[in-house]
Order: sequence, then C-alpha cells, then structure tokens
Amino acid sequence: MISQFKNDAQIFKALSDEKRLLILAYLKDGERCACALIDELGIAQSALSYHMKILCQSGIVSSRQEGKWKHYSISSSGSAYAVQRIEQLTARANEPSDTCRCQRKSS
Repeated sequence: MISQFKNDAQIFKALSDEKRLLILAYLKDGERCACALIDELGIAQSALSYHMKILCQSGIVSSRQEGKWKHYSISSSGSAYAVQRIEQLTARANEPSDTCRCQRKSS
C-alpha cells in the first residue's frame, strides 16, 4: 500500500508545476521533439530535461530517442492510470466514518 502512495506522489508531483502542465498542454496535440518544446517554452535544455524526467517518472509522458533528440508524447495508459488513481483517492465511502473522539458527549 505504501508503494502505491509513492507512485501516487510521483503523479501529483508531475501535475503540481505550472511548466509541466504547460508541457502537457503542448503534448495534447501529439508528439513533440525536445527542440520544439525548448523553443515553445523558452527554457534551457537542462530545465526541459528536469521537467521531462519528472513527467516520465510519473508515467504520464513517454519518450523515444531519435538521433540526438528525444521525442515526447502523452502515454495513454499512464494518463488513464493517473485519472483512475485520482478517482479512487477522492471517491467518498457510502457511509461516513464515525471515529471522531473529539466531539463532546451529551450528558
């Protein structure tokens, strides 16, 4: 169970940065070469590498090497898994848990 939450944390880390969300918006239109992302985002190659490492570790983005450049795309299975985990983590139970001990008991 703890390893599951570790994986979840990687997903949320990937989604918790404005630049990474912008990268995902660019990738929605299809695969992009790192050189194109660098130009579109106006960031250094090292900054792109940092963000892409986090996105790829989360499983939401996949990469492939072509020559000296990497090409990135949204992973269908990775993004579906991320959506599934968000739904599972935020789904309400049918019956609320009554484990609160801080409420004053009626006399």
